[in-house]
Amino acid sequence: MKPIWIVDDDESIRWVLEKALARENLATQSFSSARDAIAALQNGTPQVLVSDIRMPGASGLELLQTVKAKHPGIPVIIITAFSDLDSAVSAFQGGAFEYLAKPFDVDKAVELIRRALDESLRETDIEQGAAQTPEILGQAPAMQDVFRAIGRLSQSNVTVLITGESGSGKELVARALHKHSPRASQPFVALNTAAIPKDLLESELFGHERGAFTGAQAMRRGRFEQAEGGTLFLDEIGDMPLDLQTRLLRVLSDGHFYRVGGHQSLKANVRVIAATHQNLEQRVREGLFREDLYHRLNVIRLRLPSLRERSEDIPILARYFLAQSARQLGVEAKRLSPQAMQFLSQLEFPGNVRQLENLCNWITVMAPGQTVEIKDLPQDLVEERVHAPQPAQTVAAPASAAALPAAYAEAAAGVAAASASADGAAGASWITLLETEAAQMLASEQPEVMDILGRQFEAALIKVALKHTHGRKNDAAVRLGIGRNTITRKIQELGIGGAEDD
Repeated sequence: MKPIWIVDDDESIRWVLEKALARENLATQSFSSARDAIAALQNGTPQVLVSDIRMPGASGLELLQTVKAKHPGIPVIIITAFSDLDSAVSAFQGGAFEYLAKPFDVDKAVELIRRALDESLRETDIEQGAAQTPEILGQAPAMQDVFRAIGRLSQSNVTVLITGESGSGKELVARALHKHSPRASQPFVALNTAAIPKDLLESELFGHERGAFTGAQAMRRGRFEQAEGGTLFLDEIGDMPLDLQTRLLRVLSDGHFYRVGGHQSLKANVRVIAATHQNLEQRVREGLFREDLYHRLNVIRLRLPSLRERSEDIPILARYFLAQSARQLGVEAKRLSPQAMQFLSQLEFPGNVRQLENLCNWITVMAPGQTVEIKDLPQDLVEERVHAPQPAQTVAAPASAAALPAAYAEAAAGVAAASASADGAAGASWITLLETEAAQMLASEQPEVMDILGRQFEAALIKVALKHTHGRKNDAAVRLGIGRNTITRKIQELGIGGAEDD
């Protein structure tokens, strides 16, 4: 991890922040002027930048502008006096992560730097992930099954049928199958059979000879010829007309086809990957799809889960799409607040990943600030959620009661029963039990109460998250809204077992 840069002409402030961050095992590098920091950017960059706003020579705002122009992903925290709030507003307009008002509490300053550090590490993970595997993102178990299937098929030329709802990413999976196949160096050609008029679809697939029909003034190669040696992806295959299904079956059976109006048989060396959102078995029963073609296509079937089946992937997908949209528009990526991210994670998204991507494009263009709250989301989306019928709620015992503070760990299991035993009866909340424990510890003059309870609280959350994600640290970090490095450090500090190395 890169160091945290501290830029301030006041030596005492630099010293205080250096010592406070050193206690957190965080490396720092200090500068007494903005010009020194700007010069140092030629040789390296910080993970987080903390800068005073008023210094001799170049100001903190000038430093902010330079950093954001060259390295927009670096969070910048501006230190400002209470009497200089206009400058703080300018800092926000310039892309600052947050501002720290003088005189500041050192612990709060460290907490703010920690938040900026987590944000920086999350953005780094997204950028690295985008560079390494831009085709598909997903950590949910259902997506891991898809990835494993792609891996098993990597040395195969077998025909694959991909099923799943519209917008779930079927073409991305088809491209990944091609990319990791022996045909990767050859063409990948995609055709949405539902988007081509019936009269033109045959020519699109197989090509035509000159004079085959009115307007055919030259010979044209179809998609099978264009994909020679590579992969042909036929999307929405369930909508293909029956007569064309017969011609496609012939190609799959013996590898030969004729151009429209042609008399010479052509050999097709093409791997076919088909996809549909429809129930092909039902269409076969209804006589709308040939059963023999169905069996030819259904050699290996991959079912792509809907987004509501992998809601734990919504945060990582949203961050990726926001970063992608920002790069396309040449602006700084917007950030979803924890509340907004939780809100999105609870939506149904009937349009699946495509709908989420479109939403992120809307946010990049229309959301007013860099940090996006629920109120900044499209109004119809918010109203739809507010008016949606909510399931009945019951109070359940914490999933890891043993990890809770002693005074209320034993009582936790009884909270649900106490709450549900009578209609309208109010059961004790975990906050009430926490207050009781804190009061007892304070009454007994127990030292470091905040540290003890805080560590137990963090340990309980992380243990439950790890249990929920079957020990996967990256998944647990995403669900908790913290960085991967943060959860790794916490697991080590708190002595938590059962986590897997991702």
